Amino acid sequence: MWRRLTNCSSTRKPNSSRSDLPFNDPGGPVVPEDDTPPLDPGPRAGADGPGAPGNGGTAGGRSRAGRNLPAAIGVGLALGGLALVTLFTVKATFLLYMGAAAGLALWELSRALGVRGIRLPLVPVAVGGVAAVALAYWEGERALVACLALTTIAILAWRMTGGTVGYLRDVTAGVFALLYLPLMASFVALMLAAPDGPRRTLVFLLLPVCSDIGGYFAGVLIGRHQMAPGISPKKTWEGFGGSVLVCVVAGGIALPTLLHGALWQGVLVGLAALAAATLGDLAESMTKRDLEIKDMGTVLPGHGGILDRIDSLLVTAPVVWLLLLVFIK
Repeated sequence: MWRRLTNCSSTRKPNSSRSDLPFNDPGGPVVPEDDTPPLDPGPRAGADGPGAPGNGGTAGGRSRAGRNLPAAIGVGLALGGLALVTLFTVKATFLLYMGAAAGLALWELSRALGVRGIRLPLVPVAVGGVAAVALAYWEGERALVACLALTTIAILAWRMTGGTVGYLRDVTAGVFALLYLPLMASFVALMLAAPDGPRRTLVFLLLPVCSDIGGYFAGVLIGRHQMAPGISPKKTWEGFGGSVLVCVVAGGIALPTLLHGALWQGVLVGLAALAAATLGDLAESMTKRDLEIKDMGTVLPGHGGILDRIDSLLVTAPVVWLLLLVFIK
């Protein structure tokens, strides 16, 4: 039987559906210290972006929405600058940048699942993920599909060495991780491989970021009505409206300017990216609540973990790739 990765408390409230709670582990997922449902970190990219009604105070450099805004801005600028440098110099270096982020996110996900005793088959997922991104970039969609199928087989075989207890649970987690991280990242590689790949990728990166910014500031300034209190209490309808406005404007400008697309195409891509980014944020918030953790990690000041930062980008990637494939010839 697989041994738990984290130490857990021996008792929990009798009415809880789970038997124990983990202690916080430095460098790993952030676990709430009491039995209340974990709140998401400060608002981000259109899902956690708007501040909850009644939030106030700026102690410790934190914004009204509960985020360390100077740190968040500094980290965001550094990450964005590195993305631009790698995109517009030797574009294959962006694959290394993206691969490093995806690898760290996979490690964070493995640690988070370990909180609940789920042992992610990390080796086959990581090796298959690297191969999937590389094959998507150099060989295209067919090679990507074949790689994903072979990696799934490898996951099934790898976990057999751990016995029958928890086999289905761990294999399912492995396939989920494969689809959630390497597959989604592979769509970025497909965009990048096109002759105008850096510009396509820049459009893809801009839209969720603009959704983030619009949602954050609209939520902080005028946010009153919670959008999904059971999932992400700091997300408001007013913040979502700010995301819609900024993301549509960004799409309407970016697509004609960078890719010579039509205005209506840019608006449509902006709306689709907004919907995908919001779904990605909410899905990760639900995952964290199910695991009873607050953040996936602590590596990025003001943001949480890598996975907390790229959740909206992951889900947006296949949507933008498909629309650009249809619209831009």
